[in-house]
Amino acid sequence: MKKLINTRKVNLATLLTVLVAASVILTLLILTVSFHQSNKESLMATYLSLNYSKADKMSHSVESLFGSMRTNLESTVEFLETHEEMTDQEIREQLELLRTSSGYFNSLSWVDETGLVRTISPVSVGLEGTKITSGVTKDVLDSKKPGVTTPYFGPTRRLLILMNQPFYSKDGTYRGMIGGTIYLQEENVLNHILGNDAVEKYGSYYFVVGPKGTLLFHPERKLIGESVYQNPIVQKLTHGKSGMELVTNTKGIPMLAAYSYVPGAGWGIVQQTPYSSVHDLLMDQLQQLLLNGLLPFLLLLLLSIFIARKLAAPFIRLADLVNRLAEGKEVSQPLRDKLMEPHWNREADLLTKSVAIALDLLEKNNQELTQYALTDSLTGLPNRRKLDEVLNRWASERRLFSLLVLDIDHFKSINDTYGHQMGDEALKTMAAMIQTIIRKQDYCFRYGGEEFVLLLSETDALGAYHLAEKIRERIEGFQIIRGKTVTVSLGLSEFPTHANSADELFRLADQALYESKSGGRNRITISS
Repeated sequence: MKKLINTRKVNLATLLTVLVAASVILTLLILTVSFHQSNKESLMATYLSLNYSKADKMSHSVESLFGSMRTNLESTVEFLETHEEMTDQEIREQLELLRTSSGYFNSLSWVDETGLVRTISPVSVGLEGTKITSGVTKDVLDSKKPGVTTPYFGPTRRLLILMNQPFYSKDGTYRGMIGGTIYLQEENVLNHILGNDAVEKYGSYYFVVGPKGTLLFHPERKLIGESVYQNPIVQKLTHGKSGMELVTNTKGIPMLAAYSYVPGAGWGIVQQTPYSSVHDLLMDQLQQLLLNGLLPFLLLLLLSIFIARKLAAPFIRLADLVNRLAEGKEVSQPLRDKLMEPHWNREADLLTKSVAIALDLLEKNNQELTQYALTDSLTGLPNRRKLDEVLNRWASERRLFSLLVLDIDHFKSINDTYGHQMGDEALKTMAAMIQTIIRKQDYCFRYGGEEFVLLLSETDALGAYHLAEKIRERIEGFQIIRGKTVTVSLGLSEFPTHANSADELFRLADQALYESKSGGRNRITISS
């Protein structure tokens, strides 16, 4: 028995070495798991928020498009009603002019009250002179009401939607309708507006569904016309809802999806990103973190093993310190002071100093990671996460401040014309210019893309407007890109005059920005 006990004794240096190794590895594991979990939630929230922002902007674009199309039809009908003497040929020329100048419709036609296609543009459609006696087109004609149909196959066997406007003579006699069609499976106005960047980096894409869940636009054109009503978010869209969530699409693929309802047309815009893309991005970040942290931890481990074999007594104290770190406990100042006390033994002294350096390095890395998470890498400005932190804090303090949203006009054309590198330089120059104008107590954030957000402390809407005008004039007067004038549109809102919550305040400022852009750009709008 005595011999057995002796053979199983563990050398103190070896024991300390094992403890140090286990503590360092455990610390690295804890940091890795914490990083993975926090960044996973952050990336999912960011992608969902960005997707919703884009889907919402798309819905506004489609809503505006339908308003313009309806206005064109109404104007044309009004013109024809006041010129009853026009012949069929002259009406065809008028429709041809509308079709080619606006680019909204694939074809335009006048169907009289009996169902006879009196004239059509272009003539190549081949329906002129034919009579429509049944079907959706006939139902629309008989309704004598303006409207937009759900997708259906027309007389030419094309999948289309029809927008119509009833047509009357001066004495009130019904003369039929002027109808404009969009061929969903061919080149159309939706392709031109939505199809330029339908599929983005990391597999993000968007599609449009009709009131009954029929695909009206999709990057895979062969899918247009199919029903995707079984998709849970499509069902919500058909009930007029908007939102964002993690869903599984009809192909069984998990998606970070955002959806926005288009009230005027009863359509829905869905913007979604494969969850796998977020996972891949997270793995890349995690791998980079491990590569950056592996060498310091490895050096610390090797140094600890070497010194532990030379000196056992002080190593017990160091092992306790590393164990506290691995357990996520705070290192008290007395323990730090004790660690830094000089030791009579040279090896022990080197060991304590090395662990102190490693502790500082760990805290520095944590600080750098925190700073990195709150800073935009291109402009050096605080990012959206920092914006949420400051905005919510100011709102909870009920202080007076104004929120200003700034967007570079036609920024896509800058990237397309001068390249993305020049576009990045323009963003950095603009960020630096704005910082020279605002005060020290104010904040400027890069919200994403070409959009910036400013928080102006103790500033009402009037004061914010004057500052915004100064920024707008400075940017317009300074050639950020040689040979090209760059302008910005701005929207602003005041807390708590305009809103009682941070979210509502931001929504109002963003709505004001949209009004600036729709009103001609290079202007400032104060939220009403």
